[in-house]
Amino acid sequence: MSHLGIDIGGTKAALRLERDGAAAGAPAREVRFTWPEEGGAAADMDALAAAVERLGRPSGDPVTSVGVALPAAVDAEGRVRGWPGRPSWQGLDVRARLVVLLPGARVRIADDGDLAALAEARAAGCRDLVHFGVGTGIGGGVVMDGVMRPGTGRGSCEVGHVVVDHDGDARCDCGRRGCVQALASGRSTLRRAARVLGRPAGFDELREAWTKREDWAVRTVAPGVAALAAVAVSLSELTHPEVITIGGGFAAALPGYATQVADAADALRRPTGPAPEIRAALLGGLSSLDGALLLSRGLGIGTAPHPS
Repeated sequence: MSHLGIDIGGTKAALRLERDGAAAGAPAREVRFTWPEEGGAAADMDALAAAVERLGRPSGDPVTSVGVALPAAVDAEGRVRGWPGRPSWQGLDVRARLVVLLPGARVRIADDGDLAALAEARAAGCRDLVHFGVGTGIGGGVVMDGVMRPGTGRGSCEVGHVVVDHDGDARCDCGRRGCVQALASGRSTLRRAARVLGRPAGFDELREAWTKREDWAVRTVAPGVAALAAVAVSLSELTHPEVITIGGGFAAALPGYATQVADAADALRRPTGPAPEIRAALLGGLSSLDGALLLSRGLGIGTAPHPS
């Protein structure tokens, strides 16, 4: 028996195949690819099918379960309700496509941020954890007693859309004002850098200036750090995690970013309130894929029924 994890992103996807039984000692097989530039959802599904073929599954070793990390809004049946990252996927029944592609396999789908949180919790040996993925957007999730919350049958934990500035001018990509994503994501931070400098700024320039602690870079990043700290403290009051991890490509590329969030959270925390450790994530870019494999094995989803 084999278990397949699929991490689907807006521009790329990654697959990893792990085996049980007699073949359990064999190394995992992994394939990564970039989505086609043209052809919409149909071309994307063809590219995914080709990637599955490249995994080279031997006969007699069927894929019995699939876990999919997907940043789109998905209904209980596995159909995409909306995804700005790949608009052509609107209405695409991802579960049905994978069932056809991998007959007999059980397919589970969950938010990539929730799965990243689950993987980080497992990696840390921690049953109660909050995770932030700071990249182009803001993802993340909450794990309580070893289970993703609120649970795969009830939607994802959209930590990026917690409102932290209801009077602010920053508009989130979701259309609302004041979401933490509107202040702390990589995209929003670069927009702020352009306003601070009076001209466009790229990420490499920001990273170099941040590393040197140049004033404009510190002023650019600070509002996002403060917003994340506010959400970290608020979620701590609600969920009492042991650990809060800060991951994602944007945060990982700025030295000391997680420490800055931890310091800002310390300044906001009640003297008698919860005080989780806040630190950098352990798994980096692998967290969602690791979480997808955990999902394929049915780990971390609790006991609530899940559509087959």
